[in-house]
Amino acid sequence: MIQSMTGYGKTVVAYKGKKINVEIKSLNSKQLDLTTRMAPLYREKEMEVRQMIAEQLQRGKVEFAIWIEKDAAAEAAPVNTALMDGYYKQLQAFADDHKMQNTDWMQLLVRMPDVLTKTEVEVLEDDEWLTVRQGVSEAVQALVDFRTQEGAALEKKFAEKIDNIEQLLASIEPYEKARVEKIRARIVEGLKQIPGAEYDKNRLEQELIYYIEKLDISEEKQRLANHLKYFRETMADAPGQGKKLGFIAQEMGREINTTGSKSNQAEMQNIVVKMKDELEQIKEQVLNAL
Repeated sequence: MIQSMTGYGKTVVAYKGKKINVEIKSLNSKQLDLTTRMAPLYREKEMEVRQMIAEQLQRGKVEFAIWIEKDAAAEAAPVNTALMDGYYKQLQAFADDHKMQNTDWMQLLVRMPDVLTKTEVEVLEDDEWLTVRQGVSEAVQALVDFRTQEGAALEKKFAEKIDNIEQLLASIEPYEKARVEKIRARIVEGLKQIPGAEYDKNRLEQELIYYIEKLDISEEKQRLANHLKYFRETMADAPGQGKKLGFIAQEMGREINTTGSKSNQAEMQNIVVKMKDELEQIKEQVLNAL
């Protein structure tokens, strides 16, 4: 079964008033290219998260993120009233000494250093991390499910293209048989057009056999048929066969190109062009396969 390298997964978990978002997405890449953006509280667990992702995804350009949404009231920085009171007494004494009146102390006090500073340091609790870790696992699984769904569509597309190439390959045979007689007739007719030309018919027959053997595409057809079969078998294997499918597609291209170079008949050349078109569509999509 094929999996795509394109996927997306997201989960949201809650812990003590926190809404924790976990998001992961992936695109094509030859290797695993993983970037992470994690809330500061969870950064100590980055290596554990990377290992979890690597075990599940194998390849792809992967972007992973965790961020926290908190209740606005819980996020509000506490007012340091003791410090504020101290500032007020000092400012009031200064104003009295200098006979200052109508001063808006509140606007001034809230701007003083550390009056609205949030000083507590968050510590990651074990229970919280277990909750977040479960969210990470669910998000990664959601991406894997997405990849599997996309992979099924790829597999259907590949099977269609492989069938088309197989049918086109079979359609060459009638033209292949007819061209032997056409080649023979064309050469003999050409010799007849030369005045006074004399030739040894036995030697001509030997040369024709040699020439026709050079144009024979039986081996190319057999190898291409084997590659088509191997491609199907590889699609049915466990996920992670994308590179192998790419190599098989390259070998299929070699045989189709050689067939084209040996096909000196318009009808056969047209069939080869159609096979190349089908194969090109496979090569484009095989880059998406895991």
